[in-house]
Amino acid sequence: MNERQAKLLAAIIDEFIQTGLPVGSKSIIDRKKFDISGATIRNEMHILSEEGFIEQPHISAGRIPTAMGYRMYVKDFMKPTKQEALVKERFESLKNQYLNRKDQERAYEAVALLSRIMPNISFATIPHRNRVYYMGLANVLRQPEFQQDALLASNVVEVLEEGLTDLLGSVEVEIDEKIRYYIGEEHILHTLQSCALLVTKYTIRGEDGVIGILGPIRMDYAYNTVALELASDLLNKC
Repeated sequence: MNERQAKLLAAIIDEFIQTGLPVGSKSIIDRKKFDISGATIRNEMHILSEEGFIEQPHISAGRIPTAMGYRMYVKDFMKPTKQEALVKERFESLKNQYLNRKDQERAYEAVALLSRIMPNISFATIPHRNRVYYMGLANVLRQPEFQQDALLASNVVEVLEEGLTDLLGSVEVEIDEKIRYYIGEEHILHTLQSCALLVTKYTIRGEDGVIGILGPIRMDYAYNTVALELASDLLNKC
């Protein structure tokens, strides 16, 4: 295959990829990619057909690439598409959506893991979203404190549904990689004086989140501290 035939094959394949229609010599001439006559182009297309790089479908005057032609194209002639910038833009947009979704899934999984190894509420803020995900409410409501005090149980539910995001926002400057404890009278939630809150920061892809535990003031602090440290480390390593 000479240089002109190679250029012609690449032009035919490029156009067929764009249109899906058989490519004729007139179309090649109209695109002004070749400074040669239509007869010369038709002769070169005939040679490419005989060599198996293009074929004539049915009675169409145009040609379409064969599998052999495509193999030659990707091996030797393929150039970056003019839509490369669009491809990258679309990919980046979808990649960010994918990674954000994965970030959320990791936070959900860490919270679920905590809720399975302790009888308390576990929660985490979700990077890129102004919300808090939590699990384990049923765990806490089985505790004697909440069985005996319906108002306390109601307050916990209210905080989870309406106030936990604001609460964490109010102490955001205090939260770092250490475990922070809010217990009893010093509790930042005045309606939950019989509860304790443990929180720490985690970071995924440069975005900070908060993961923590909420439960009765008589919780096992040593056990919960280790569990929270492990969950935070798991997220930080993602």
